[in-house]
This record gives sequence, C-alpha cells and structure tokens, in this order.
Amino acid sequence: MTRSWQPKRVLVTKSAAELPHGRQIVERCTAAGVEDVQLLRSDRLPSLSGADERATYALAKSTLAVVVAPPSKRKLQPIPPSADWRVDLAEGCPAHCQYCYLAGSLGGPPITRAYANLDEILGAVPQHVGAGGVTSGTDARGHEGTTFEASCYTDPLGIEHLTGSLSSAITRFGTADLGGPVQLRFTTKFADVEPLLGLPHNGRTRVRFSVNAASVERFEGGTARMGERLDALRRMALAGYPVGLTIAPIMPVEGWREEYAALLDAVAAATAGVPGLDLTAELITHRFTPKSKDVLLGWYPRTKLEMDEDLRRQKRGKFGAVKHVYPAPVMNELRTWFEEALDSRLPDARFLYWT
Repeated sequence: MTRSWQPKRVLVTKSAAELPHGRQIVERCTAAGVEDVQLLRSDRLPSLSGADERATYALAKSTLAVVVAPPSKRKLQPIPPSADWRVDLAEGCPAHCQYCYLAGSLGGPPITRAYANLDEILGAVPQHVGAGGVTSGTDARGHEGTTFEASCYTDPLGIEHLTGSLSSAITRFGTADLGGPVQLRFTTKFADVEPLLGLPHNGRTRVRFSVNAASVERFEGGTARMGERLDALRRMALAGYPVGLTIAPIMPVEGWREEYAALLDAVAAATAGVPGLDLTAELITHRFTPKSKDVLLGWYPRTKLEMDEDLRRQKRGKFGAVKHVYPAPVMNELRTWFEEALDSRLPDARFLYWT
C-alpha cells in the first residue's frame, strides 16, 4: 500500500484552533507523528515563498494548513457536469500530478488547507436540497437526488487520515434528515478506504476512483498505484457504497486503445461478483489553459506531458476563458471508442458524461 501523505509541518490559525474540529485535526496530526505543529497567534498564514518557484512548490506541498473557510468558500456553487453543488471540505492536494487540474485555478503556492469549520460548511447543505440543475429533478439523473461534490478543489481521501472530515461528511449525509434525497460525491486517486468501510453511509455517498492508462499513470506522483485504487473500489462496493470511475485525463498516447482496454478489463475483474453493483463512468479528456501551463512548467520543468497549443483547438468558457482541448476529429475518435468499449467491457456501468 502506498504510504499516506505526511506533511513536514502543520500550521493552525488561531480561529481554527478554537473550533472542535480544528482541535481534532491537530490531535490526528500529532498522533500521525507530525513533529512540527504550529499554533499561530493570528489567522494569517506565514509566507510560503522559497528561493524560486520549485522551492516554493516543495515548501507548500509539504505543509498542511488548518484554517477557517471564509464566507466566500462556504457559498455552494453549481458544479456541472458532475453535481448540483460543490461543497468544499478542504482546498489543495498532496499529490504531484503533472497535469494538475488545480494549477492556475487556485491562487498562491499549492498549500493544502483543511477547513476547521466543518459543521458550518455542512450546515449549508439542507437549504440546497431539491434545487440544482445537474441531477436534482432531471430525467437522466434525478434518482441520484440532490448531489454535492466534495472533490472539486481537493482529494479528500488523500488527507482523511489527518482530518477526519470526509468520514464526518459521509456520516452526516448517511444519517441526517437533510430534507430530501441527497448524494455526496467525491473522486480520489488514493486507496486507504479502511476508515470509511464501516460508516453508516446508507448508500448516500458515491466514491469514484480516478483511473487511467499505464502511460498516463506515470504523471501521477504521490498517489496510490492503479491496482491499489481498483482494490479499494472493490472494497467500497462490497461495503455497499455506490462507486464510479473517473477516467481522466484521457490522452491519445501511443497504444491508447490497448492501454485503456486493459484498464477497463481490470475494472471488470475488480467489480466481478459484487452484489448490487452500482457503477458509473465519467470521462474527461485532457485540457489546459495558458495559465495552468505556465504554472505546471514552473512546478515540473522537465515534464514529458504534451501541452502543445499547435496540436489543440481553443475552447472558450462562458466568461471567455480559453482552454486548449483536442481537435474535434480526435475527440470524436476517442469518444466513439470509449462508448463502445464501455458497452462491451463494462455493460453494467452507467455512462454519465463526456467532456
């Protein structure tokens, strides 16, 4: 099993240390063997800047900050095509993925921030139940209820051994009357699911494992290996959780058909014989923005990741932001292959979306 992330230091703001969940995180970090736990005198984090961008990255990636999420972070936002609403338990990720989706979307050094005001964050959920335009009230996915995505800006399982936030959220969704049908959702590249197996989830949390071809897995530093993730997927499914695949980022690497076919066959083997299997598939192709490319090249200057604008087409978001995505013929070829491969290799999987 891949070793759990161990931050070199933990910074705890004054307000976070005053909250019960903040104190629990401190206790977990101490129990995990983190020697440098600093209780700050204010709510301002010290500078995380190093001598250069690489040094700043290394310092930030080895630091966990325990903070209070401000009101702007507690306001639930729609998060299509995944879920009705985004609910953030933390921000930042300890992994070292060379295509990192957070590069360019989060300001400052890539520190991982765990939110101490968990009760306040989850307290916003009931007022959003029954609303939303992705699953709630729709014909295709209405049976999922109102959905809440917990992994938009973090991998909550990657820090669960230090925070306990994910277990608390799963228990809350599984046992509380939130005013209607709900589903908590999160995606992970980690595999330490043991603390989650016995929780009273009542089928109201779907865990999706981020999986990929072998040639793409090499870009995912600090994460669980693919076999470990698939073993964890099976364990969660056997524990009654709805499960899913987040196949991302899909890349047309050399031999991609054979590699992705092998991946889907491995998923089929991992889910074979699971009673009442509830399996979904979400497919996301690789894309990058000018800003994320600059950030990633600063973090990983020797990366072999393809980020060539000449091989891409521009796609503009509703606010004019530019993304570089694969040309339409490539996208069509990929999508056609994956839809056929899913149908033949994982016929019980429900295909949610392609992007």
